[in-house]
Formats: sequence, C-alpha cells, structure tokens
Amino acid sequence: MSHLPDDKEALKAMVSTLLGQRDDLYLEVLRLQVELDRYKQARYGPRADQLRSADELAQLLLAFAEQLESKPVNPSDVPAEAPPEKELRWVKRRKGRRHLANFDHLPVTTHVYELSAEQRACSCCGTERKEIGAEESWQVEYHPGHFERLHHVRKKYACSTCEKGGDGPQIVTAAKPEVAIDKGMAGPGLLAFIVTSKFADYLPLYRLEDIFTRQGFEISRATQSVWCGDVADLVEPLYELMAERVRGSHVVSTDDTIMPMQSSGKTANARMWVYLGDDAHPYNVFDFTLNRGRDGPKYFLKDYRQVLLADAYGGYNGVVAGNEITRAGCWAHLRRKVIEAEKAAPEIARQAIERVGALYGVERQAAGLSAVERLKLRQEKSAPMLLELREKMLVWKEQLLPKHPMAEAIGYALSQWQELNVFCSDGAVAIDNNASEREMKRVVLNRKNSLFVGNPRGGRTAAILASLTSTCRRHEIDPQLYFTQLLFNLPTTQPSQLSAWLPDQWKLNQSASTTPA
Repeated sequence: MSHLPDDKEALKAMVSTLLGQRDDLYLEVLRLQVELDRYKQARYGPRADQLRSADELAQLLLAFAEQLESKPVNPSDVPAEAPPEKELRWVKRRKGRRHLANFDHLPVTTHVYELSAEQRACSCCGTERKEIGAEESWQVEYHPGHFERLHHVRKKYACSTCEKGGDGPQIVTAAKPEVAIDKGMAGPGLLAFIVTSKFADYLPLYRLEDIFTRQGFEISRATQSVWCGDVADLVEPLYELMAERVRGSHVVSTDDTIMPMQSSGKTANARMWVYLGDDAHPYNVFDFTLNRGRDGPKYFLKDYRQVLLADAYGGYNGVVAGNEITRAGCWAHLRRKVIEAEKAAPEIARQAIERVGALYGVERQAAGLSAVERLKLRQEKSAPMLLELREKMLVWKEQLLPKHPMAEAIGYALSQWQELNVFCSDGAVAIDNNASEREMKRVVLNRKNSLFVGNPRGGRTAAILASLTSTCRRHEIDPQLYFTQLLFNLPTTQPSQLSAWLPDQWKLNQSASTTPA
C-alpha cells in the first residue's frame, strides 16, 4: 500500500477522481449501448416507436404458449365428465376469395358464348336443344398503356381576289390548341404520366425509360428530365399561389430532410423542406435549399406571424425570434428520444411513455371535435397530466448523472417545455408533427430510388412537382387526371383564373360538373 498518499486530502482527491472515472466509464457504456440499440433498431427492428420491453414480454408469452402446446396431455389431468370422444384441436378456417373493391364503374366488354348448330343437337334423339338461360361470371382484365401519335394538320387559307388586286393573299392558318411545352413533342397525357410516376409513385426516370421501351417507344431519361423541368416552369405560378396561401394558415407544420445534389467529387447535402397548411389552406408545399441554414425557412415564412409546428431544430429559433410567431413542439420527437434511451433506464422509460400515451389517449377522444371543443377537453384532461409529468421529469433528472442518456432525453423535454405545451393553449395545434414527417418519408423514398438531384434547378423542379402531387394525395385526387387537364388548360388560363386550378378547387369543380342537375 506504499503507493497510497499519506495525506487524507490527497487520498480524498484520488477517490473522487476514481469515482469520476467510474461514472464516466459507466456513462460511456450506456451511450454505446443506446447507440448500438439505435443502429439495430434501424437495421432490424420495426419502424414504429415502441418500448422494446413490451415486445420482449410478448415474445416470452408466445414462447410459453408454444412450449405449453408442445407438451403431451396427461390423461389424469382430463376431467372424468369430459366426453372421451371429444377431441380438442385447432381448426384452421379456410379463406375464401378476398374482398375486391367495387368495380361497377369499370367499362364492360361482353363476350357471349354459344353452341354451334352441331353442338345443339341432342345426343339422345338428335332434336335441336332450345336456349333456357345463361351462366354469368366476371373477370377483371388489364391492358398496358400504349403510345399514340397525334398528327396535327393546320390548313392554310388565302384570298385569291386580294392577291389578284395586289393586296396580298391574306393567308390565315387554322389554329390548334396551345401546348404545355412550346414546340414540344410530348402531349399533356404523356407529361402527366411522367410527373405522376416520378413524384407520386417514386419511379426513377431510368425505370420509366425501360417501361417505355417495352411499350414500343424509347424516351431517354435526359429528355424526361428536361420535360419535368418545363412542366415545373409552367406550373410555377400555381406553386407560388399555394405557398402564399399556406402562409395564410393559422398553423403551419414543417419538417426537412437531406436531398443530395450532384456535385464535383461527391454529392452535396442540400435540403428539402415541407410546409403544411391548415384545413382552411389545405396545401402541402415543398421548398428546396442548398443547406439547412435558417435562411431557407426564414425566407419561405416571410411575413408569417402565427403558429409554427416543428421539431427542436435550432435553426427555427432564428425564424421565430423577434416576431409574433408562436413555436409549437412535437411530442412524437420527445417520445422517440425516451424510447431510444430505454435500455439505460427501463423503468423511467416505461413511466414516461405511459404518461405520454395518456396524452395521446385524450387526442383520440378529441378526434372530430372543433378547435374550441378540443381545447376545452385538453385543458380539462391533458393540462393536469402535463404538470404531473414535468414534476416527474424534474425528480428523474435529479436521480440521473448529467450525461446519462435518459437525462439527456429528459433535458430535451424540459428545454422546450413551453413549446410542448402550446397544444394545450390552442385547440387548432396538433400534439405532434407527424403529418409533415409522413410527407418527408415520401421524399426519402423518392431519394432512395433516384439517389440525387442534378443541380439547383432540378431541386426546384422536384419541390414544385412534389408540392402538387402531395396536395393531390391530401385531397384524394388522381394526379394523372389532374395534371392531364392542368397541362391542357393552363397555357390559356388567365392569371385571374389561376386559383380555379388549385387541387382542392379543381376537385370541387369536378364534383359540381359530374353532379346531375
């Protein structure tokens, strides 16, 4: 023991240092465990944010049931009054034809099958059989799309009398409909199909190139890309009108994700943002920026002064600072933080998630209520839960080391507690930001298939066309039909009539035109 110092103060300092090293090592092990669980969850686990302890319990119960089923039944365990001929066994119900959607609206082609004169002869007496009825059955068929050439012939007319009199022939050429792309070969239907496939069905252009080749006509991906840019240029005024109306919303929900952009050496991490208007301004608008700086949302949200529902990204602080914007927080992000730290403090995670789940239970009760009624219910039920949860979090924080993973999750919640409470003071604010996150997942799917955008113009094109297809999805509109009519009519539409081609207004007009008088 000669290496121990004789001075008590020095000994205390050494013990304190060792305890600190022990705590640091403990926290590092927890951090690595949480990080490993996060990677395993992303690679192998379910996408839903759920406590894994509940899943593990379910697996244990399933294993117990399987073991119990595999054990032989002891005859002495069977009651004497049970009929010996009865046998307990699993009965597997056979599934019949799966329910198909209503197909009464599909066009019908009828095929009638008759017997020939020779087949109608009775095999017994030779007399011709008489028709007594028919058996009917239905079959749904699919005919692949096909290309068609439209040959436009514009007749020219001249005045022979004027020409003889020396006034010129006064030539006039018959007009044809305006086209979406000046001197372009693609018709509205073809452009609509490419845009819908790329930005609603997430098919990359090289796959469309293969599909077109199979159908008998090759259109290179480069040509398709140019056409998408031309369509975006044409509909940009409509996009700007949608963005202006989103900025008129009481609540705007936003989120962002990486959108790689082709650059020298490697792709650059550009960003794609989404802004969702409220029910009075029902549009989903995307915006492309070259980075994640606050200048992007600050420019898009210019003159906006109401409620911004977003995650805890610090860049929004500069957006809301110095103006009347109210920033609302997202409880789904908090829930995810707690679940990620579950292994480090399972019991705290369980209690926290139970309380967050109770808040979501109130939201389920409030579904379908007006904003005023929803606010009343939240203040009655959710507000006391929030007070209790905050007190619990303060206690948990004192029990944990400052750098403990669960302490960091709790610190995340307490640092934006005011934002997380906004939904309890405004019935129009959602409890989370999941609606905009769902739109981001579609951007991620498109990014996974197409890898990157080629340049800033390509990013702008993606933002404009994704805004229209996403808004069509929001209103349950067929984007193929919408874009076909839009591209046919927009070249001749006056600026004062542009609002009639917003997806929600177009749907109302379609419904009115198909409703019988």
